Amino acid sequence: MLLRPAAPYRLDLTVFALRRRAANQVDRWEGGSYRRTLVVNGKGIDVDVAQTGPRSAPELVARISGQRLSADEREATAAILGRMLGIHVDLSGFYAATQADERLQPLVKRFLGVKPPQFASLFEALCNGIACQQLSLDVGIQLLNRLAQRFGAPATETAHRAFPTPEAFSNVDPQSLRALGFSQRKCAAIVAIAGYAAAQPRLREALSQLDDAQARQRLCLLPGVGHWTADYVLLRGLGRTHIFPEGDVGARNNLKRFLGLRESLDDARARRLLAPWSAYAGLIYFHLLLDRLQPIAA
Repeated sequence: MLLRPAAPYRLDLTVFALRRRAANQVDRWEGGSYRRTLVVNGKGIDVDVAQTGPRSAPELVARISGQRLSADEREATAAILGRMLGIHVDLSGFYAATQADERLQPLVKRFLGVKPPQFASLFEALCNGIACQQLSLDVGIQLLNRLAQRFGAPATETAHRAFPTPEAFSNVDPQSLRALGFSQRKCAAIVAIAGYAAAQPRLREALSQLDDAQARQRLCLLPGVGHWTADYVLLRGLGRTHIFPEGDVGARNNLKRFLGLRESLDDARARRLLAPWSAYAGLIYFHLLLDRLQPIAA
């Protein structure tokens, strides 16, 4: 399967922003390729994506193994990969706006070609947000690895597993997640959200029709979802690249370090500092994340 991203494009940087830690067992970077097990129409399929064209004229080759897919399933797989890897996102406006910005331009140039990634499903975005609440990223990734290993569909040719679908939690006792390291509150939230997501298969589409405030309000009605998790889902689950998640201490610290500030930032001051770049705040979030993670992501 040949995919042609909007240029410029770098698969490696985009995958690093998606997976965040090399210990991530769901989203993997191995031998210069992005590897993952996806679930399409109930089938577990292994995908291997490699970039064959340069940043300025990119092409991606996606190899699928493990299942014979129909034309519709191949199209669905391409759509999921396109969303996850930001293939069709046009950042020309962002690049033009930052070209003369003395502070942003060096950062943007350093990571030229990274696209804003999204999780494969809204449910996965919600689980990532809940798992990482009030925990270090390393711990959150380990919890998500365990969740996939316990409830995810198995790959056909490796020991890896897909991220669980909401349906995988039907008839699951929330307390069974305690053995994986989740708190009692997070156990209940994940199972309840799984039930809601399974009953609302078009939830992503419904949220996409709402403005930020309305979507945030609806997300916050879900168990375990507060303002930060809702913003995290708006950015990483719905691709709203103007969102810089409020309440994200790590993101604020990345902004503080980038701007060379000594004092801590609260959300109000972070909003003021980001105001000149508000249309691209989420893109700045990803660039600052890479700036922080790249030494340990490669």
